[in-house]
Amino acid sequence: MTPPALDAQAVARSIEAALAEDLGARGDITSLAVVSSELRARAHVVAREPLVVAGIPIARGVFLRLDAGARFPYAAEDGRRTTAGERVLTVEGRAIALLEGERTALNFLQRLSGIATATAAAVQEIAGTGARILDTRKTAPGLRLLDKYAVAVGGGTNNRIGLYDQAMIKDTHLGAAASLGDAVRACLSSGVPADAITAEVRNRRELEEAIAAGAGRAILDNMSLDDLAACVALGKGKIVLEASGGLRPGRLKAVAATGVDALSLGYLTHSVAAADLAMDLESLP
Repeated sequence: MTPPALDAQAVARSIEAALAEDLGARGDITSLAVVSSELRARAHVVAREPLVVAGIPIARGVFLRLDAGARFPYAAEDGRRTTAGERVLTVEGRAIALLEGERTALNFLQRLSGIATATAAAVQEIAGTGARILDTRKTAPGLRLLDKYAVAVGGGTNNRIGLYDQAMIKDTHLGAAASLGDAVRACLSSGVPADAITAEVRNRRELEEAIAAGAGRAILDNMSLDDLAACVALGKGKIVLEASGGLRPGRLKAVAATGVDALSLGYLTHSVAAADLAMDLESLP
């Protein structure tokens, strides 16, 4: 697959923040004391388990930020499925720069590859149902665009980047609004297009209210399979139906089989396991 585009500014901000956090004002005091400033080295980043690679351009950016002359004899393409023991990146440069960047580069690679791997598994689980896997805003603070990039690398669909690009009426909003229908109509009146208005609904009655008010999307929140199927029978073709709430691997296909258009999976980004990758280093003559 061709990896999606990365936001270059988001990548640069994330790299700068991560390196500042790790190096502080003094740098890697261990490497500066132990390693010659003239020594050049080669490092290999290796997958220790099967995974879907994501974050290679960011890891490259880390090393280039520390050594503008770094070379990359090999770099796997994001989206590649690897086996345990397979190299995903080789970098050559100043040994101190490689050691300074090791943990930051691995942190990005491990998190993003973990997200991509979990997403690919979810996409595979619901294959053939016609439903899509969506991400959420439950991302690591400051890493939203990178987390969502990894979801796309794994075959998922990015949805609702922030509070600014789509309206989403949740049950918490209803504590300050007269009704769900009134909230939908208020969004429409403020200029938000119908297909950018999502109403969170908990039952058929609320779904009927959202449809009647003109919402373009509905989140079917924490419903049983029977309730999901009933909502599909009511709303299919009238509103985009997104199942959400407590969805986990092993249950996804049954949910998708109810006929919903999409499954919204918070676990892809809020509690994903980091992929197992490591870096080995050798000095160059």
